[in-house]
Amino acid sequence: MATPAPQKTITIGTRKSKLALLQTHMVLDALKNAFPQYEYKVFSKETAGDLNTTIALRDFTTKNLWTEELEELMIGGQVDVIVHSLKEMLTTPFSNLSDVPTTLPSSCKLGPSMPREDSRDVLVVKQGLPYKSLSEIPAGSVVGTSSIRRTAQLARKYPHLKVQDVRGNIGTRLSKLDAEDSPYTCVILAAAGLLRLDLADRITQYLDSKNSGMLYAVGQGALGIEIRKEDTVLQDMLDKIGHQETTFSVLAERSLLRTLEGGCSAPLGVETEWVQNAQGSKQLRMRSVVVSVDGKECAQVELEGDVNSAESAEAFGITVAKALVADGAGDILEAIQQNKTKEGVSTAV
Repeated sequence: MATPAPQKTITIGTRKSKLALLQTHMVLDALKNAFPQYEYKVFSKETAGDLNTTIALRDFTTKNLWTEELEELMIGGQVDVIVHSLKEMLTTPFSNLSDVPTTLPSSCKLGPSMPREDSRDVLVVKQGLPYKSLSEIPAGSVVGTSSIRRTAQLARKYPHLKVQDVRGNIGTRLSKLDAEDSPYTCVILAAAGLLRLDLADRITQYLDSKNSGMLYAVGQGALGIEIRKEDTVLQDMLDKIGHQETTFSVLAERSLLRTLEGGCSAPLGVETEWVQNAQGSKQLRMRSVVVSVDGKECAQVELEGDVNSAESAEAFGITVAKALVADGAGDILEAIQQNKTKEGVSTAV
């Protein structure tokens, strides 16, 4: 009797944080349900961004605080797939490196995305304070965020508020907010992380273009599932569990970011949604804004496009980027480029 072939084991790499592991198991469970013939294993690792939560993001010199080390393991064959919040895969500190944050290693690629969680930012007010919206926060209050995108939009829409850096995982940030000696009145976080961790009760207000003028980060709320380019087996598997509308949306958003100075130091906010046109077919609507760090200059556009393939999603992102540049984003980004070597501007989104 012939010896049966060994069962293939798929190793999924991730960070060790509670949220990262939870997101990884979302992908693992979807793969296991669709392909029960394989075995699955999770490999978790603390990365540069996890090990030091006190250094300002701009002072790191690694290309990407959360993915670079795991990518090296995948290229070396120790892991087969990496799962992250897609936004983290786009976040790199300012340094003298020329690497583009939206460009993956040449031997790697992003697979299809699973359905997106709520992509909005949210306001979280310190426990015990009465404020119910960003517009109610008193002048001089401190808002906690490490994001240049949020800082720039706050400077434009809420110049009476102060912004102070806050780092750490979600639990750490909430603890810093609620501490008795905390300087923060509120923090701004991504809705997706709070919802996935069953912390929806901490959300004071969901922020969007209509109620607060705040647009979210490229890829926010979506999972980035990275594989080796030559791995056709995993590509086919991810095709089966992927969500087309999410995949096309984030492809368009990434294309926009990549086109705008490669994403380097761009305080870029987006808001995408699928809408029906007069003929009854779906189009992708994208609102986008680039704001100077001090909030004084702003370029913004809203466009709709026919997006029904990866190629058309990429093309639509380029179209939106060109429209932003025509509205003044090019001048804003050029000024940031000129200043960043002097000031060390962070590109945390």
